[in-house]
Amino acid sequence: MMKAVRIHRYGDADVLDYDDGVPEPAVGPDTVLIRSVATSVNPIDWKIRSGARQKDFPLDLPAILGRDVSGIVEAVGQEVRTFRPGDRVIALADAAYAELVAVPEALVTHLPDGVDPIDAAAIPLVVLTGDQLVRLVVRAQAGQTILVSGALGSVGRAAVHSAKKLGARVIAGVRARQLAEAEGLGADATVALDDAAALDALEPVDGVADTVGGAVAATLLGKVKAGGRFGYASVLPDDAARPAGVEIGRVFAKPDAAKLREFADDIRDGRFVLPVSQRLPLAEVRAAHARLEQGGGGKIVLIP
Repeated sequence: MMKAVRIHRYGDADVLDYDDGVPEPAVGPDTVLIRSVATSVNPIDWKIRSGARQKDFPLDLPAILGRDVSGIVEAVGQEVRTFRPGDRVIALADAAYAELVAVPEALVTHLPDGVDPIDAAAIPLVVLTGDQLVRLVVRAQAGQTILVSGALGSVGRAAVHSAKKLGARVIAGVRARQLAEAEGLGADATVALDDAAALDALEPVDGVADTVGGAVAATLLGKVKAGGRFGYASVLPDDAARPAGVEIGRVFAKPDAAKLREFADDIRDGRFVLPVSQRLPLAEVRAAHARLEQGGGGKIVLIP
């Protein structure tokens, strides 16, 4: 048996139950069993927990939530060749709010020396979402101008980083009070998304990677050139005007072990920064969800 957090029904943060009598996951032939050093919370976690995303992510209750894991390999299946017990690893996983997490070998990557194993739990879902938003949905290319909204958020930071590595000119969209902080992102320019005059003055761009949603997303749709692309990670209003000639798509992050390792290497080398705002025991997961729903900067990691 192991300690884990499960939900037995949909609802508010009080439905998250910390239990020390949960069966350990099975180890299949291609499975890497990871003893978790840390996991993290993401907005999708509370949306699934509440039932708001039940259609997109149905659960077989009781269920363990959580998508990120950083830890030590505990055991491997008989067909696993890349990993051995004792290896430090990270992965985009399922059922990660637990002491032990079973992950297919293809989804796991080694954690490089020099990266904090606890803070590494913040990496998987947000960096893959930001990267795939820019690379696969917006399809940013060298020489294009790409606007990333919510650029100081975790997904936004990853999107800026990926767009710059692709050779794009990047505009970081943030709140007016965040403009000075956004200078440290490495973008080529900044714009205040809550400044109507600044948005009016903004020249059309080749693509938008939106991580904010709502009214901001609706406004930025009108800033994409004909033939350009608008990608979003949050919610696009149903009544948002969809300009002719603009391709619109939503990102749903998929596992990519090689890209995870690339981001981890960039963190190790100081080329990418992913702030962690708080470390909490896994037993305090309800408090972590409550804080996440209120909004705020930086990731929260949970330590079993």
